[in-house]
Amino acid sequence: MPLDADTILARARHCLAIEREALEATAGVLNGDFVAVVRAFESALAAGKKVIFTGVGKSAHIAQKLTGTFNSTGVPSTFLDPTNALHGDLGLCASGDLAVLLSNSGASEEMLKLLPLLGKFGLTTVALTGSPASELARGADHRLIYRAPREACPLELAPTASTTAALALGDAVAMVLLESRGLTREDFAKYHPAGTLGMTLLLRVEDIMRTGEACPILPEADTTVQAAIFAMTKAKAGAVALVDPAGRITGIFTDGDFRRAALNGGRDFLQHPVAQFMTRGGKSVRVGALAVEALKIFQQFKISDLFALDAEGRPAGYIDVQDLPKLKML
Repeated sequence: MPLDADTILARARHCLAIEREALEATAGVLNGDFVAVVRAFESALAAGKKVIFTGVGKSAHIAQKLTGTFNSTGVPSTFLDPTNALHGDLGLCASGDLAVLLSNSGASEEMLKLLPLLGKFGLTTVALTGSPASELARGADHRLIYRAPREACPLELAPTASTTAALALGDAVAMVLLESRGLTREDFAKYHPAGTLGMTLLLRVEDIMRTGEACPILPEADTTVQAAIFAMTKAKAGAVALVDPAGRITGIFTDGDFRRAALNGGRDFLQHPVAQFMTRGGKSVRVGALAVEALKIFQQFKISDLFALDAEGRPAGYIDVQDLPKLKML
């Protein structure tokens, strides 16, 4: 029988409450074993070694996700299928590597077969399990123990709270390592060069600004509105930078300024000095700044045009807000 809307929401909240319970219980049993595991990771990394995650069933999925998490934070990691390991894939293991074996019960036949073999290859082993008294936990060099008092599955069969706790505990190791290694946003971006994250953390203003003929610049003195419009049109830009005799920016003239000039400047407004209608000062960004800083200025001040200035205050490039969606920054 289909559940009604209220029951559906109640069941969902109950599931989340059980998984939250597992996370709180896991946090409550953290002790020196966790610290020892972090130190083991640090030692392996310092020696230039890699981390190997392995598991079967749902634990394999958690192991694969943790592999991705650690790789994304600069910790060389790989997933080892335990069955294939017994048929040749142990060749990827090297002395000094660190192996994390996942099993909720700690009694997985595949894990128990693999554990002593990894020891013979000279790997440091970590049991990531919900059973501290299990054979796997007792046989590993280190233990990461999580607690899941009950599963969220109403049949108490499908792994739910236990897999959530295992994943969260592995993530906790990754985040502690990230901080202890002093990983910066720029370091993190190196491992995520594609997509919005890479764009946000790697691109700088000079990577996105228009230069040369696409960056219209005119002297404030003696420039008419007509000349400014011509320069903007030729550059296919929404603004022109006005500069003093030293080339430093004094303001900008935008499409909006042009419309206001047309409304208020009289029939011959095109021949008026652009200084009469320009926006003095205006917003700008420094060359060398992260591109995300330009994005913040666009969003904060609701503007469409931005000039990038060098250290002397001279316009070096032009950024049009319409360029940002093409760069996947909006």
